[in-house]
Amino acid sequence: MGLFDRLFGKKEEPKIEEVVKEALENLDLSEDVEPALTEAEKVSQEEAEVESSEEAVFEEEEIQDTVEENYNSESVVEVPQGEVEELPNSEEIKEEVNLEFIEAVEENNSEVLEPETPQAEETVQEKYDRSLKKTRTGFGARLKAFFANFRSVDEEFFEELEELLIMSDVGVQVASNLTEELRYEAKLENAKKPDALRRVIIEKLVELYEKDGNYDESIHFQDGLTVMLFVGVNGVGKTTSIGKLAHRYKQAGKKVMLVAADTFRAGAVAQLAEWGRRVDVPVVTGPEKADPASVVFDGMERAVAEGIDILMIDTAGRLQNKDNLMAELEKIGRIIKRVVPEAPHETFLALDASTGQNALVQAKEFSKITPLTGIVLTKIDGTARGGVVLAIREELNIPVKLIGFGEKIDDIGEFNSENFMKGLLEGLI
Repeated sequence: MGLFDRLFGKKEEPKIEEVVKEALENLDLSEDVEPALTEAEKVSQEEAEVESSEEAVFEEEEIQDTVEENYNSESVVEVPQGEVEELPNSEEIKEEVNLEFIEAVEENNSEVLEPETPQAEETVQEKYDRSLKKTRTGFGARLKAFFANFRSVDEEFFEELEELLIMSDVGVQVASNLTEELRYEAKLENAKKPDALRRVIIEKLVELYEKDGNYDESIHFQDGLTVMLFVGVNGVGKTTSIGKLAHRYKQAGKKVMLVAADTFRAGAVAQLAEWGRRVDVPVVTGPEKADPASVVFDGMERAVAEGIDILMIDTAGRLQNKDNLMAELEKIGRIIKRVVPEAPHETFLALDASTGQNALVQAKEFSKITPLTGIVLTKIDGTARGGVVLAIREELNIPVKLIGFGEKIDDIGEFNSENFMKGLLEGLI
């Protein structure tokens, strides 16, 4: 079963014979018919109704007379002046009632109040639904408005659709390919109305990501030391993602260590050191302006000596100095392999989803500098540009392996294409 069928189910049209048969079975031809009454029964029924109404009127009058009689016959009892107790005034009554009310409320509160129960933890799908809400509503609103504006399928329809897809950050190449496929489908199905193509559009978007079914989304964890190298421009959330992952893996019982190899930016080292203190994992640092490769070498030797499970290395993101960055990353790679020949096991590119097509440009540039095994997609909860995942998949074929859902320390997880596509497209068909 394909990804689309797993997400939204197969579209099965019922046969006309089954529809007619079901309609006939559900049709109720019987009517509630009251048995006909004879003339004698009708007369006796009318007399009974008259008698009952007369009795009801008689009883009501009798009750009213009794009440009036009792009221008029009430006697007034005089009490001697000395025996009359002094009644409290209205202010005293109010104060006493208020005190009793407050005591009752405090007593009830002491019995009812219980410790607050912790809020239920979000499921993975709920995190996807929450973080993709802006993308889904933005794309969904545009798609619904698009279908509302067109009454027929013509060339203008396809041109507008291609523009809509480009605006949704799925990429120019993706939008062009998808529109061409839809033109073919429209001719094949002889589709005249836009609504006939609504499901086909969503199905094509899913197939676009599915490709040959080889997603390669799982992280290549090793039995011993797993080395993860992180690259990406400054400000995309790279260091923050490393800190959150350190917390996630430590909570899973792994021994984690971090390496601050972005030595030319003092803020990066301090930020990673703060994350290490916060999640209680060791951070390997070097002196200011130290050679990044030397810091990585120290981290690799310590990781092997201390039996670390996961070593995460933060690197510089100076994309504007492409040649310098390429040389630096190549040197780091050689140093890593000197200690663990098959490492790094993952080279992650951190991308800010809110930058849309600019993220795609960064992915293209970094893929020229160093081999990438996966993408960390950050800040997707604050943007409507989640469609960039489709563009990256189509144009670069680099799998998204990690995704940031928000600002909380546990708002990061391994990417799942089914959860993502469901969160992106749910409610559109």
